[in-house]
Amino acid sequence: MKNNRKMLINILVLAVLACLVLAGCGSPTSVQAEPIGLEAAKAVALEDAGLSASAVSFTTTGLDRQGDTEYYAIDFTSGDSSYQYDIDAISGRVIECRINQGTFLAAQPQATQTPQTAQTAQTSPAPGAQSVQTPSVQTQSSGELIEEQAARDAALEHAGLTESQVTFLKTKLDREDGRQVYEVEFYTQDYKEYDYEIDALTGEVYSYDYDVETYFQSSGSGSEITAEEAKALALAQVPGATENDIIEFKTDRDDGRIEYEGEILYSGMKYEFEIDGYSGAIRSWEAEPVRR
Repeated sequence: MKNNRKMLINILVLAVLACLVLAGCGSPTSVQAEPIGLEAAKAVALEDAGLSASAVSFTTTGLDRQGDTEYYAIDFTSGDSSYQYDIDAISGRVIECRINQGTFLAAQPQATQTPQTAQTAQTSPAPGAQSVQTPSVQTQSSGELIEEQAARDAALEHAGLTESQVTFLKTKLDREDGRQVYEVEFYTQDYKEYDYEIDALTGEVYSYDYDVETYFQSSGSGSEITAEEAKALALAQVPGATENDIIEFKTDRDDGRIEYEGEILYSGMKYEFEIDGYSGAIRSWEAEPVRR
């Protein structure tokens, strides 16, 4: 009986020692940090903006990633102001904050300022558009996003086209340089493709691309337009720009055809173009704000 009791005590002692070893002497278990959660990210953004949940309307919320960093994209409006926050998903730190008040964009120190000169330079008509009036889309100051149809209308008016003349490929809400934009893509029956970015708050053209998908056939005369004529054709698309604003220009050959390529820098916008060396047709045109 005594031996049995002694054996039981020894077993208990060994069990206690094993527990102590596992708890105190084993390798520490690494703990994976968990995201703070969407509601906590909203609370951080609202506290930073000095607003309550009842005073705002959320337009975009969700978990996103850039490189190795996960963050919550929290966008909301209040009155005539729009707020765009990127909140670190682990620490809850404000990575970036942008505040859009009416048509004026104010950025916190973490953000990159979008050139204000782009607001006045974005109304140049797309190449090929005849007698295009400045878009009549009304600038919004309520802080609410325009509808998809309004974005399509703004792009069509800038291109000098009607909805019956095009086939839409895409109308999608996205973010560009910290602002919300509609990406609008469409093409015409004569193989011209247009890509637009429309400011989702103001309805203004932020940037656009224009491409001709097939080459124009030569008239058979074999005559070519000169480099000076090509420059004049490009400058005609940017009212106010002069030859001094052409920062790059060269003559190239594409599939045996002469083509002029160049860039114009004017009033906070950069324009890249390709012009057919025989017909003078603008084959490609891209306009976007200068990134600073």
